Amino acid sequence: MHDGPTILVPVRILEGQSLPEGTAELLSNARVLLLGYHVVPEQTAPGQVRMQFETKATNRLDELEALLESAGATVETRLVFTRNGRKTIDRMVYEHDCLAVLDPEAVGDLDDVLVPVRGTIGVDRIARVVAGLFADTDADVTLYHVVEGDESNEDARTLLDGLVGRLEAGGIDRTRIVLTVRHGDDARAAITDDAGSFDVVVMGESDPSLSTLVFGMPAEAVAERFLGPVFVVQRERPPEAEGAE
Repeated sequence: MHDGPTILVPVRILEGQSLPEGTAELLSNARVLLLGYHVVPEQTAPGQVRMQFETKATNRLDELEALLESAGATVETRLVFTRNGRKTIDRMVYEHDCLAVLDPEAVGDLDDVLVPVRGTIGVDRIARVVAGLFADTDADVTLYHVVEGDESNEDARTLLDGLVGRLEAGGIDRTRIVLTVRHGDDARAAITDDAGSFDVVVMGESDPSLSTLVFGMPAEAVAERFLGPVFVVQRERPPEAEGAE
């Protein structure tokens, strides 16, 4: 077994959101921070909503916790009534040192993992997530880079080879790693065009398509092309943000 990364799984706990099929197995090697949250309208006091719905929300959170633990995950739970779901998610990421946030969708056979790579920032954290989740599986890992501007194929290969070394050190055999280099002016379009061929996507937070995939900004094209789970690897917290909410 390899060290499991800490993954934040946010669930809108009072809106009927659950964990899609295959999620528990996908997270079987992870440390999971299961965040049940409910966004409270401006005119309503969060404490009032908590008093009314805490028991219901806690029971549902306990059910999801048991589901994840039955697959082998180590689970910690948090229940939050908040006015801003995005800020709550961001705060939990940093408070609990989560490497990634999961946008859960149903997953069947876990055969192919897509890892788009934009640059060197965050590759260590990406490697920790990919190796921690998939080293003990049979899934192939495709490292995917789009060459843009003045970048050369040699630059792209150097970038991907650096990540290959990290994955091998994390326990993923080189025979399971595929390198794919594309050319184009729109990396986001290339990624979304090709993502449908994969079962899971692991992406760095700096990628421009991330917010569309995870936080509900207009993303019809992305949603049509990839309906599986997406792990969003979080940037390391900047020093000036320490202690800030």
